[in-house]
Amino acid sequence: MVRTYKQEHVYKHPWERVTSASWRKFTDPENKRILSHILEVDTLNRKLDRESGKLYTTRAVTVHAPGPWFIRKIIGQEICHCIESTVVDAETHSMQLTSRNISLQKFIEVEEKIRYDPHPDNPSEWTICRQETSIQIKPLSALASMAEKVEQRCVEKFLQNSAKGREVMERICKYLEAESRGITL
Repeated sequence: MVRTYKQEHVYKHPWERVTSASWRKFTDPENKRILSHILEVDTLNRKLDRESGKLYTTRAVTVHAPGPWFIRKIIGQEICHCIESTVVDAETHSMQLTSRNISLQKFIEVEEKIRYDPHPDNPSEWTICRQETSIQIKPLSALASMAEKVEQRCVEKFLQNSAKGREVMERICKYLEAESRGITL
């Protein structure tokens, strides 16, 4: 069974500020405390397509393995490696991120898609963030009922982590806004 959830959030900040905050989300020491499930982020590739004006970036993200502690003990792995692919189109003001786990795939598959666009009601001042996440636990047939419970726990944890991510993004956006006005926080 696959669990999928969707969320939308409106940042009351312009697209340029929100996307700048997205790039800084994992680098600030204060954010590391809030986003403690993120262990490491490394840029693997970055390419600007001069014809289309699109920026393509691939990052490796290492996180604490999802799910309850006893599942991590069973599978014998505390961390999970993911790949995040990002496409930024400055012309259309669109930023799309897709993250997938590349380790633990025989136990769990997670795919997260995030898209930042100017908000249709106030495109110069607000940004809409649309997030869609799917989680699938791959159980042994004897563990199917437990797998459903683990999927639900994973969804709950991803929802909590998404809220933390939005908190960090809002904090960075406020910092960037103050910085653009020459104010020190």
